[in-house]
Amino acid sequence: MTAVSPSEPAALSPAQRRVSRRIGSIAESATLAVDAKAKALKAAGKPVIGFGAGEPDFPTPDYVVEAAVVACRQPAMHRYTPAGGLPVLKEAIVAKTARDSGLALTPAQVLVTNGGKQAVYEAFATMLDPGDEVLVPAPYWTTYPEAIRLAGGVPVPVVADEDSDYLVSVEQLEAARTERTKVLLFVSPSNPTGAVYPPEQVEAIGRWALEAGLWVLTDEIYEHLTYGGATAPSMPVVVPELVDRCVVVNGVAKTYAMTGWRVGWIAGPADLVKAATNLQSHATSNVANVSQAAAVAALTGDLSAVDEMRTAFDRRRKTIVSMLREIPGVTCPEPQGAFYVYPSVKGLLGRPINGRTASTSAELAELLLEEAEVAVVPGEAFGTPGYVRMSYALGDDDLVEGVSRLQRLLG
Repeated sequence: MTAVSPSEPAALSPAQRRVSRRIGSIAESATLAVDAKAKALKAAGKPVIGFGAGEPDFPTPDYVVEAAVVACRQPAMHRYTPAGGLPVLKEAIVAKTARDSGLALTPAQVLVTNGGKQAVYEAFATMLDPGDEVLVPAPYWTTYPEAIRLAGGVPVPVVADEDSDYLVSVEQLEAARTERTKVLLFVSPSNPTGAVYPPEQVEAIGRWALEAGLWVLTDEIYEHLTYGGATAPSMPVVVPELVDRCVVVNGVAKTYAMTGWRVGWIAGPADLVKAATNLQSHATSNVANVSQAAAVAALTGDLSAVDEMRTAFDRRRKTIVSMLREIPGVTCPEPQGAFYVYPSVKGLLGRPINGRTASTSAELAELLLEEAEVAVVPGEAFGTPGYVRMSYALGDDDLVEGVSRLQRLLG
């Protein structure tokens, strides 16, 4: 974390500093920034195709929307409700978790949050004291290190690359561990790479964390989006001895195409969840009741909506990987989960492209937007320069057209 906001001289008095040092050090979400720029250009009439945002292009299922409509008409939903979540939703989360991952919970072990991001932040804020270190496998989702820093912790990146299919090893984690390490962040399937850890590696990493006396925060938001026979087992199920030191974050956003509804949750030891609930009671109070009612309908319904999405995503996954591999200078591993590819573009750097040369993946992303009207997120946002993230959660025609533009520009 930088000492002061970049725009504020260090010599200013507290009253003169317009933005706090803590908040002034936060980086803007790169994925949302790219998405906003692409949408602004489209609104201005530019035929931009955006591969930036991690958002399913499907509508929320009708039965979920209808549940929200019904909730809107109920006077009880117009009032404050418990900060930790509607009891009926907490029960639904308990049942869904047992059904989908085999992890047994009680309602006291669940906190409903305003989306997955709040779940991540509140979990870290509850676990970390100033200076505590968190091992963060990289490439990482942009919010993780910022949430850790906001909570007073220190993110320690552990970098994997395409040679290992973006999977970190126990040996790498052990080499990064210090006496200040408190938490291991574990994400499978991964954003931004789509990497999925095989069950035996999940167990090996979990047993290492157990023996090292660490806490684990595992983000399971993409649990249902796996392909080609890959599975994404839950670490506290594979290593049950970890249950008392493991926090699971999840939500309805990706599985049910509900990114805008803002419903996530924390599941973990009851004492930690109670502390996180106290934090939320002062930060936001309850999640919007109508969104909670919609989430109940989603979680108690079947998984036909995600089955439909997964079929489409799998088709797009194969298409985008095949097309990217035809571009000289691009190396694209095949992801096994989520809806992202994370190709290496190191072979494009320093090479003339339409009379221009990009020396970094950030510069390349800017060049692609200006020359091909294609928006991607540079690897700098995910802790590994030399790569770009592309979401294939967009229509098939747009996907083919977007990558075709890259082929024409870079071929």
